[in-house]
Amino acid sequence: MALDGQASDWPESVSVRLFGGGEGSAPHAHAETHVAARRLRPEGAGDSPAPGRAEPSRARCTRGTGRSVGTFPGSDTTLGGASCPSMDEEQARELLEFLRLDTRPDLKGQATGYVLGLTGSAEGRTLLAGRPDFLEALLLLTGDHSLAVVKDSYHSLINLSVAVATHRVLAKELPVLLHRLLDPGYAFADQVCTLLSNLSREEGTCCQVFQAMQEEGLGLARVVEVFCTEGYNKKAALHYLGPLLSNLTQLPETREFLLDRSRCVVQRLLPYTQYEASAVRRGGVIGTLRNCCFEYKYHEWLLGPEVDLLPFLLLPLAGPEEFPEAEMERLPVDLQYLPPDKQREKDPDIRKMLLEAVMLLTATKAGRQLVKEKGTYLVVRELHRWETEPDVQAACEKLIQVLIGDEPEPGMENLLEVKIPEDVEERLQHLDQEEERQQGQQETQSKGLGVQMGPSGLSR
Repeated sequence: MALDGQASDWPESVSVRLFGGGEGSAPHAHAETHVAARRLRPEGAGDSPAPGRAEPSRARCTRGTGRSVGTFPGSDTTLGGASCPSMDEEQARELLEFLRLDTRPDLKGQATGYVLGLTGSAEGRTLLAGRPDFLEALLLLTGDHSLAVVKDSYHSLINLSVAVATHRVLAKELPVLLHRLLDPGYAFADQVCTLLSNLSREEGTCCQVFQAMQEEGLGLARVVEVFCTEGYNKKAALHYLGPLLSNLTQLPETREFLLDRSRCVVQRLLPYTQYEASAVRRGGVIGTLRNCCFEYKYHEWLLGPEVDLLPFLLLPLAGPEEFPEAEMERLPVDLQYLPPDKQREKDPDIRKMLLEAVMLLTATKAGRQLVKEKGTYLVVRELHRWETEPDVQAACEKLIQVLIGDEPEPGMENLLEVKIPEDVEERLQHLDQEEERQQGQQETQSKGLGVQMGPSGLSR
């Protein structure tokens, strides 16, 4: 995909760099999710896009078994331990014989449990990712009568879907998976949602997911409607619809749909920026909004009264600080006179995405003016004083550079369209890497000393 600029890689020394290149110079994706192994975390889009361009974001999910599976006939590999899994062709064929719908239930359950154990390690996922026969068998077993077999099969597929090599086989079942996802009575809709979130992380498969949605008559309008309907499926929370939507906004078609002024779709997502019941859902929505902010032709509309996006981005970043009356009046009404127990967004990755979204809204001259007029500097200044995460601190500082800095030269007012020479781009990427290295050292030192690094804050 191609667009422009992400805050995480904007160096402080060169103002023109604010929206150029680097690992994060595109709308980015959420990280993969492992079954019971790790929480969802936003991450960059991967390879650096071409200078002056950027690409939208995506999310993956993987899961670990959370239990020791033991051994299975035909292999001496013990699951849940540190041993490296291995199977020769004869053992693989023997295991496949048990991964059938007509296998005796107890043996079938043991076989799927064993496979799930394999997918709980990187070596096991590599082992199985290149075996289409195992993927097809697991897909078939998601229709088994045993709930335990279905659950283990889905969790194995979620883990394996982290590997792009599995997407060709898994994408063949997209129509079935999409119908199951939107079936209000399907008990494993959460697992399907997580699997689709992984598949949609890569641009190529994301296009296939979007195409399948259109061909099956399950368009984005239906997905947004389900996302915004509490209790749509009594058996599934469907929180991973957030990362799925975020991943789909890699595609221009998705962003155009969400930003269609006649549909009022993006407005329906705004309340979820403070959805306390799930950081996954909340982060997915904020990632979606961030990606939509790459469409700078909509900035004035997004900042205007019809959407009024800025307060929804700033409120999670605001704390209980009190301001002088004159400064308080500059803030949006929703950010004035906040209670003394007001809490900021707890997840640093989400805080960073919120800052990046605001940064993108400053890409144009009109956007910068509107963002400055709303007292954004006050909120970001106080956040920087409170913030302890180095990468979020850096995002604060880069945004403050824009908010208190001089306007760009004529012809460079739109920071998303600035052309950066290749030699300058290379130097800036080097600065990015050096900054990341220093931030990593700071985090390591902070953890080693057992203390938090407290910033002194910025003053105007």
